Amino acid sequence: MFTQKDTQQIEGRGASVRQVKEQIDHFKSGFPWMKIVGPATPVRGIKVLDAPEVKAAVAYYKQAEVKGKSKFVPASGAASRMFKDMFSGLATLEGGEDLKADAPGAKLAARIKDFAFYTPELFGEPEDSAAYRKDVLAKLLKEEGLAYGSKPKGVLKFHRYPEEVRTAIAEHLVEAQEYMRNADGSCNITVTISPEHQSLFEEAIGAIKDAFEKRYGVRYNIHFTFQDKATDTIAVDPDNKPFRKADGSLLFRPAGHGALIHNLNKVEDELVSIKNIDNVSHEKLLPVTAEYKQVLMGVALQLRDKIFAYLKKLDQDPSVQLCNEIENFLDKELCIQLPLAHSEAERVQMLRAKLNRPIRVCGMVRNEGEPGGGPYIIAGKDGCTSLQILESVQINKDDAGAMQAMSKATHFNPVDLVCCLNDYKGEHFDLLQYVDPEAGFISSKSFEGRELKALELPGLWNGAMSDWNTLFVEVPIETFNPVKVVLDLLRPAHQG
Repeated sequence: MFTQKDTQQIEGRGASVRQVKEQIDHFKSGFPWMKIVGPATPVRGIKVLDAPEVKAAVAYYKQAEVKGKSKFVPASGAASRMFKDMFSGLATLEGGEDLKADAPGAKLAARIKDFAFYTPELFGEPEDSAAYRKDVLAKLLKEEGLAYGSKPKGVLKFHRYPEEVRTAIAEHLVEAQEYMRNADGSCNITVTISPEHQSLFEEAIGAIKDAFEKRYGVRYNIHFTFQDKATDTIAVDPDNKPFRKADGSLLFRPAGHGALIHNLNKVEDELVSIKNIDNVSHEKLLPVTAEYKQVLMGVALQLRDKIFAYLKKLDQDPSVQLCNEIENFLDKELCIQLPLAHSEAERVQMLRAKLNRPIRVCGMVRNEGEPGGGPYIIAGKDGCTSLQILESVQINKDDAGAMQAMSKATHFNPVDLVCCLNDYKGEHFDLLQYVDPEAGFISSKSFEGRELKALELPGLWNGAMSDWNTLFVEVPIETFNPVKVVLDLLRPAHQG
């Protein structure tokens, strides 16, 4: 299957031929469907906190002992999808046709002054003409203008204030000082980026870091991390044979955000907050954003301390009464139901294994039509049930039970989660030991006009965290303000 030159290419990327052969086997066999027990809802699976519980969670976060806090921001890739409609509109205008009034490109040109990246020097005064629309889109997307079509979202200007304009990464710095300070006044931020974008991020952060540190009385420790090339997966043709480029070399593709579990595994702090680069809002929403981040962290630390106490008791006196209490806790709080054990010793071993795992508390938003994966209760291969976040591609559309569960889902995943990465003895978990390798998926793509099949690793908040202890908590829709397309910046959450 592979030539000596192929082997050199594979090993030169830090991977092995065995790993690549396993990936090709996945293309041939596919991935098993998740066995869905039901959707996670406020009835079972999603914790809905009342006002006193919200207050208690925030208070717990503020007094709990934590061995370091970090913000983890996935920010790899260019913002090409964000401007897909704009590229299409520009192509239409360059072809001599005008845009319809309701076309995205026409809407952007008409409201150009409402975008934070607008300057009169670059875009002039708005005009209702095809020539102006073409000029606006060209200056927005191309190198002679802002070149936003090829830059990462993190360095794009998102929000305008009376005294400044902020990029997406700037808003993450503002958020971090509000709810992620360490005891010494520092804020640790890990940003996953593509190597070719490092200078852009350094420039964007360099322009604000000193001023923000002085303004907020904080010290930022910002670390850039790259998605390891060794985690890229091989592409195959429709017949599941290695896809080869015109020069005969193998084609490898980034394996999705699931590869970032390797980057998260290198974060040394105990408590980590994860939020995508584009999910920021204007500072007017910072109070509710910060409050519910602290709620998630407080709930996570409450859960951590409860689990640690149980593990210490199991070390001292693994009584039947204690085991009954733990089983009830796992079922009620984490939707984990265990199979019957053959002996008390096996039962204790099973309970210890279920307790002693990384912890994640995930915010869940009421489903109001926004796209995104959702929270479900699934039955695992080990006979246990658990809470999981599934993408729609992981749900078998031919399974009536799975589709019924999907139709009854009440919430979706906004990618707003908090992780506890240390065990009860203070040691850092090896996160790679808690990944479900069978939770990946296959998608159809193209390269140079030819069809191919791509393999995505188990997603960071999907299969990569499959064997974590998981708790879902409802958070307000006001905390979820992603910018998937550029016109999203016109929504109230992004306007002053």
